[in-house]
Amino acid sequence: MLGKRHAVVVTHARLRETSLVVREAVEQLEHAGFSVRVVDSLDPPKFGEPSSIVSNDTEIVVVLGGDGTILGAAELVHNTDVPILGVNLGHVGFLAEFESFQLSEAIARVADRDYSIDERNLASVSVTSRDGKKTVSDWALNDITVQQADRDHMIELSIGVDGVEASSFSCDGVIISTPTGSTAYAFSAGGPIIWPDVKALQLIPLAAHALFTRPMVIGEHSRFTVDVIDDSLTEGWICCDGRRKMKLEYGTRTTVHLSPLTVRLASLSGVPFTNRLVTKFNLPSVSLRQRSRLEERRREKIIANENKDQASRSETGDDMDEGNRDNTGTDFNGRGSAAEQGSSER
Repeated sequence: MLGKRHAVVVTHARLRETSLVVREAVEQLEHAGFSVRVVDSLDPPKFGEPSSIVSNDTEIVVVLGGDGTILGAAELVHNTDVPILGVNLGHVGFLAEFESFQLSEAIARVADRDYSIDERNLASVSVTSRDGKKTVSDWALNDITVQQADRDHMIELSIGVDGVEASSFSCDGVIISTPTGSTAYAFSAGGPIIWPDVKALQLIPLAAHALFTRPMVIGEHSRFTVDVIDDSLTEGWICCDGRRKMKLEYGTRTTVHLSPLTVRLASLSGVPFTNRLVTKFNLPSVSLRQRSRLEERRREKIIANENKDQASRSETGDDMDEGNRDNTGTDFNGRGSAAEQGSSER
């Protein structure tokens, strides 16, 4: 006899109380033979501290929410082989494999172990104090941001690649993104989209006061360094995946490179990344010129159909019928007037 299968459902407390989807997911998993634990509170650990992880016998983590919930669930499976399946209950849900109306199909496929694994590279980050005596390490699935501690002032940063200073500028901060995070904050800040199977990192300056502020992309064997310059007008903050934060003092160095560790996403559809990109971002598949031509042809077709219908009515005598209907209407109005007169007389 096979042992009990174990699954973890990750969601929000609000959704657990109000959404039927959460209830249905738990019931369907239990019906499929899983014992289910629901996690509806994902308080992030402090920067550099390990998070609580799922037990070793967990077969899969099913996330009901948006991309932010999936990032929280990634902390639960960090440094394990447990895959995450995302069911989107949020807005864009770029990391989610299914939408909420596809829940039953998703659970059935999980029960049959009918899915593949999409391994997503993580970024490894270490923060070293000015004197070099203290180093704190963390990681990110999406991105790492270094920003000013005082919103009234820009932070002065020095950017290095492989030990060579590449640029320095005053700015609001920088984003260092994985390919997975290239469709998130980095994309909003003007960074390129990087396909998930590319082993690379990108750095995007935020509102930098400099001429050269283009995004930089490095390969899997390179690394970025970001130094908070001693005479910067403000200290900094570092944040991983929008969750784990720490203050950066003057002279602090942040080093980021690709990690050998990955997060495993359960893939059920086999849809290429490009399809998801077009669907989630609602990208235009035709140029403005093509769209104008298609619209012109559509209008011409409408006019041609109207002319054809008018000619058809003329041939079948519909115009005469309309004349008769006009006469009938006049007669009706006449009778109506007589009736009204009779009523007045009575």
